[in-house]
Formats: sequence, structure tokens, C-alpha cells
Amino acid sequence: MASDVGSNQSVERALTVLRVFTAGRSELRVSDVAKLADLGLSTASRLLATLEAAGFVDRDPVSGLYRLGLDTVSLGGAVLNSHPVHREARQIAQNLAADLGLGVNVAVRRDASLFYLLNFEGRQAPRSFVLAGQRNPLHATGLGKSLLTGLTPVERRGLLPPSALVGYTPRTITTHEKLDAELELTAARGYGSELEELALGRACVAAPIRDGAGTVVAALSVSGPLSAIDLQSREVALSRMVIEAADSISIGLGYVGPAHHPSAVSL
Repeated sequence: MASDVGSNQSVERALTVLRVFTAGRSELRVSDVAKLADLGLSTASRLLATLEAAGFVDRDPVSGLYRLGLDTVSLGGAVLNSHPVHREARQIAQNLAADLGLGVNVAVRRDASLFYLLNFEGRQAPRSFVLAGQRNPLHATGLGKSLLTGLTPVERRGLLPPSALVGYTPRTITTHEKLDAELELTAARGYGSELEELALGRACVAAPIRDGAGTVVAALSVSGPLSAIDLQSREVALSRMVIEAADSISIGLGYVGPAHHPSAVSL
């Protein structure tokens, strides 16, 4: 029993070490890892050596800095390739990004945040990094609003306490009353939008994706800089294309008809 406990702790600590590389800086010293993972220096060093031998972290021979190893890409690829939403959405999202020249993203909800499954960038919305695997807040994004339509107001308040409704820009919704109204509109028209609520100079249009039971399991968005997405004149056209793409993915997941919208349920 004691051996099992020790093995479990080692696994948990190793996973904690891997997660510190996803929280910001991509290259870290042993001391950085120890601090961020709340581990002793010798423990962090030992775990990093084990992970390096397994191919999950790499050490730069000149600087001595550690980064995630390429073997983690194999794991991530296997996870994505086995995910039903990713399988159904990949080609549809890629085609939409090519047609519009904008960014197209697909995300699911992981606890109190959205988690990007995939993203494709069009020529008018380039990025120097991959969004897949990253997280963003639910209340300040079009994707998040679409995902939240799958919850009742009571469930939303349980998931997102008032302190979680952080203001990122002057446009961010920071009260549940305003969020309720926004989500009622999102559910009624079939898509959500976001205009400089998470970051200045950017906007998006998003729609929910449903499974065979009619449950909101993911969302798809079109996003980009204001100059490219031009919501004032293109929102109607973009929302139609986003809804059609999300519906195509939903059909692939087995969705065959209209679903109840719990966001309309009153408190």
C-alpha cells in the first residue's frame, strides 16, 4: 500500500511538472520548474531527468533550459484523432477558414473555461502560435457564450461565481444579469458574437455544436482582427456560414432535430 501511494505521488508530481510548461513560458530552468510546481529542487531535477529520458521534455545542451519534448505531440495527436468532435469538425473548419480568409476555431468546455480542439488561420487572420490545447474564459468569448447556452442560469452561476466574470476590456460582460440577457439572445438567434470583449481589436461570431442527444458539446467560431472581420457589415453573412458549419458538424455527430434551449429557463 505504501508503495502504491509513493508511485501515485510520483505520477502526480510528474504530471504537475509537465503542466507548468503549458502555463506561460515555454523554456524553464530547473529552479523555475521547482517553484512553479511547488517541489524541492532535487525532486524537480529528478523528475525532469526521468521525463527527459522518456522523451516528454528536452533539455537544451547549451542553455540547460527545459522545454516540452516532441513525444508530447504524439500523445496530443492521438487524443485529438480519437475525439469525435475533432474528427467531424476538422475538414469543415479548414474549408471555412480557406473560404473566408479568417480564423476558424472549435472548442469544448472544460470545467469553467473553453478548451480549443483545433484552429485554422486564414490569410487575413494569421497567428504565430497554435491555439489547440489552450484555454480562454467562457463569458468573454463568442465560443464561450455558445457553450454556455447548454446550461441553465442556475448551472451557470454554479459554474461561474461573480468573481469569475473578470473584465478584460471595457466591453467585457461582468455580471450574470447581463450575461443571461446575452445568452438568451444567443440561443434565440442561434449564434453568439464577441466584439473586443477579450482583446481589443478582435471580434468573432460563434455557434453551438450538438451531439445526437441535442446536447451542446462544442462550438465553432470565425474570428479575426476588426479590419478583417468587419462585423458591422458582415455579421449576417458570417453568422449564417458559422451556423451552417456548426450544423454540419452536429449532423455528423448524430444530431437530427431541434433541441430544447435551457438558457431560456428563468431563475
